Amino acid sequence: MEVNSNGSIEPCGTPLTHSSGSNWVHSTDFEVHRNWLAITHSLPVSKWYHESTSEWTLDYPPLFAWFEYGLSHVAQHFDKKMLVVQNLGYAIFISRGKRKGSKDLLVRPYFILAALLLWNYGLLIVDHIHFQYNGFLCGILLLSVARHLQGRHLEGAFLFAVLLNLKHIYLYIAPAYGIFLLRSYCFTKDNTDGSVRWSSLSLVRLIALGSIVISVCALSFGPFIAMGQLPQVLSRLFPFKRGLCHAYWAPNIWALYNVVDKALSVLGLRLKLLANLPKASMTGGLVQEFQHSVLPSVSPSATLICTLVSILPAVLSIWRCPRGARGFLRCLVVCALCSFMFGWHVHEKAILMAILPLSVLAVESREDAGIFLMLATTGHYSLFPLLFTATEMPTKVLLILLFTLYSFTSLKKLFRGFLLNTLEVTYLLGLIAVEIICEVVYPLLPWKQTLPFVTLLAKSVYCSLGVSYSFIRLYLSILRPTDKPKEL
Repeated sequence: MEVNSNGSIEPCGTPLTHSSGSNWVHSTDFEVHRNWLAITHSLPVSKWYHESTSEWTLDYPPLFAWFEYGLSHVAQHFDKKMLVVQNLGYAIFISRGKRKGSKDLLVRPYFILAALLLWNYGLLIVDHIHFQYNGFLCGILLLSVARHLQGRHLEGAFLFAVLLNLKHIYLYIAPAYGIFLLRSYCFTKDNTDGSVRWSSLSLVRLIALGSIVISVCALSFGPFIAMGQLPQVLSRLFPFKRGLCHAYWAPNIWALYNVVDKALSVLGLRLKLLANLPKASMTGGLVQEFQHSVLPSVSPSATLICTLVSILPAVLSIWRCPRGARGFLRCLVVCALCSFMFGWHVHEKAILMAILPLSVLAVESREDAGIFLMLATTGHYSLFPLLFTATEMPTKVLLILLFTLYSFTSLKKLFRGFLLNTLEVTYLLGLIAVEIICEVVYPLLPWKQTLPFVTLLAKSVYCSLGVSYSFIRLYLSILRPTDKPKEL
């Protein structure tokens, strides 16, 4: 769901029907990117971050704006009307073709990894139905990681600098990159006890890395700095007035924090221990600032501190005990989860930033495979509210069943045994119960009209437990003195 500037809820991905009977596809996410294409194509650079005809203003870093600018020159050859800023809510005709099936292949790590990445349930519904660029961005991230696995660190650093300037959410995993490159690339030797040898710092390598990052950022932000518009750009990139949580709570620590606050306020009023509490707006489905009723309200600075504190032990672990590029990858996934768990105004789809890189580890380590199954199944189910109409129900259920069944069966064959314990399996089966209660039972109850967002709250809170469990398991694995999980 998305929220308009007037506070009303607007569904994403709602299909529209043309009067002639043709199928037209339109979604809020598509309108966002159509508007950005129009802004970058029709207006001078100096007005890109000032244009506000549409509520979906440009709020990505400049390099992504230049990317949209390049796409707009391709788009003009197909439909020039979509590049008009004033054409708000513009819809485009889409012809749906059939896909040919592919033959089954023998279970091999490389094939399983390709399937987990390319057929990822989250990418299918977020990118191909909601129309976003997460697959493209995650592709750059994985390519960067691959370069580090190959020891081509300058190329990996360049790709990450490009990625960071395409979407600034990847700033959360920048500490993993920075510490890894400093410790394993700029410092060339260790002492006999494994600690860093400070005298081995290579200034040439450090300058090379710095030059790459500065050059990419200069190309991206340079024109806006020259026009004195850097503050305006940053205000669009970091809109802290949007509130702690998104309209649908991402399954993180703040979802649990919110529901505890709500429970305490209700209990306090029932027992007459509390009085004159402010009316909570956190369950109204709106994207806005709000105050907690009982627990202390959370500020953007508090979420930043929590995120940095949670990241710190992970990056210190790869500084003190480097474990190569795969240790860096594990740290990267942990940093992504830290930002998801403690960040400000986290979107539910941000869980993909951890699930996709974890896929790489899942085909190499039995322990990581188990964590992946828990995180991917829970995280993917948490995306269900993105497709909320009755006509979309069969699509999302079929897609998640296919991906989940393939993930479980392929990884089970790969590691020759079950990867989850009884408690973990019971929790995942509980997702089915939650869906039945929310979609079948609750609509029949009288509370449906007065408390329409209870089902979203229930899904968010239940998924928060699974994501938190996966986060803790993964974090403990990186902090072990001897991180030697059972390999394939």
